[in-house]
Amino acid sequence: MRALYPPIEPLVNHSLPVGDGHVLHVEECGRLTGLPVLFLHGGPGAGCTPMHRRFFDPDRYRIILPDQRGAGRSTPHAGLEANTTAHLIADLEVLRETLGIDRWLVFGGSWGSTLALAYAQAHPERVSGLILRGVFLCRRQDIRWFYQDGASHVFPDYWRDYLEPIPVDERDDLVAAYHRRLNGDDQIAQYHAAKAWSVWEGRCATLRPESEVVDYFADAHHALSIARIENHYFMNDSFLETPLLDGMDRLADIPGHIVHGRYDMVCPVDQAFALHERWPNATFEVIDDAGHAASEAGIVDSLVRATDRFADEARS
Repeated sequence: MRALYPPIEPLVNHSLPVGDGHVLHVEECGRLTGLPVLFLHGGPGAGCTPMHRRFFDPDRYRIILPDQRGAGRSTPHAGLEANTTAHLIADLEVLRETLGIDRWLVFGGSWGSTLALAYAQAHPERVSGLILRGVFLCRRQDIRWFYQDGASHVFPDYWRDYLEPIPVDERDDLVAAYHRRLNGDDQIAQYHAAKAWSVWEGRCATLRPESEVVDYFADAHHALSIARIENHYFMNDSFLETPLLDGMDRLADIPGHIVHGRYDMVCPVDQAFALHERWPNATFEVIDDAGHAASEAGIVDSLVRATDRFADEARS
């Protein structure tokens, strides 16, 4: 079974102004002459971590890791102004042109898979391939499953803590109830709501409990951007003009790899099956002993084998 590549440090850090007051933090790792790969983090709002550099052979890849608007080390932190899917897609084109890249492999998990598909459908000529983990189609039924009624039946103990900041008479629409608190003037209530929202996701992300994952989601800095930006997107149908499945004909000639945990409770595996039906030329693996997180062993194995395969094919 494949493991992550050894830890590496960035070769270059960029601060990239993209307009509307937003400045993206971008790392480049590996070889500047290597195969360009764009890493898209989840959330939206989570940001990149040092682990994300390690899915790629640093001797063969030019690894590009942007923190999306409001996330990670990008500024303003947790900013919602001019923060939509269209803005994020435009930012990726600014980044590509700034770095002088013609086409790149796009790698994304969870919300990163959403953004990867939306970007590829907008600019298929700029995408050499797609590697997607924990597919998230961002349909209303997908949001309802995790934030209103679905995963709550699998994790009723964790669900009680998620409900705690919301009065009983507001629980018929929890996304809207959280929206009021995450965007209100009461900073204590905002922090309390952000932590409850984010920790709910962290607790459900792995098949077996992983304290490191929960701790990341519980961190105050990460929790605020994850909760505010996710909620902002989910209140607005993720700013997707058309359903992602409807645009899959544009990707018919783009090679891809899909990997999904069988017991993914954040983004149930039916989303990956639905995507593969519309994109049959992509390879597809279901990992029987995994949930949602990129850190789970079977997910890591599939992703690293996929990045090695794309590098092999590019060289040949």
